[in-house]
Amino acid sequence: MFFRQARKPGMTAAEAVAGAKAGDVIVIDVREQGEVAMSGKAKGALHLPLMRLQDMADPRHPDFCGKLTPDSKIACYCASGGRSGRAVQILEHLGYADCHNIGGLGNWVQAGGEVERG
Repeated sequence: MFFRQARKPGMTAAEAVAGAKAGDVIVIDVREQGEVAMSGKAKGALHLPLMRLQDMADPRHPDFCGKLTPDSKIACYCASGGRSGRAVQILEHLGYADCHNIGGLGNWVQAGGEVERG
């Protein structure tokens, strides 16, 4: 018989908004620069484009974003949830244990999250 491995419970966009406000969650926007320029990003989110995430999240790489630690609680989003799902896989492969895909920027906004531009 085939049994699927149980997935850890996910973080909702509302939980990410509340956690970010409390300082307990790091939010990562993995969209491209042009997308962020057009629509803004979640207030306080790190902008780490998916194509650069492998380097920017790896502590051994010169482009490492020093705001990440292996025990960080991380919420990733993109435009619709596809790229942020891949981002979670990359982060988990790098040793980050508490990573979640909260979908797209629209999910953040619907959950009451603020957007910043510039």
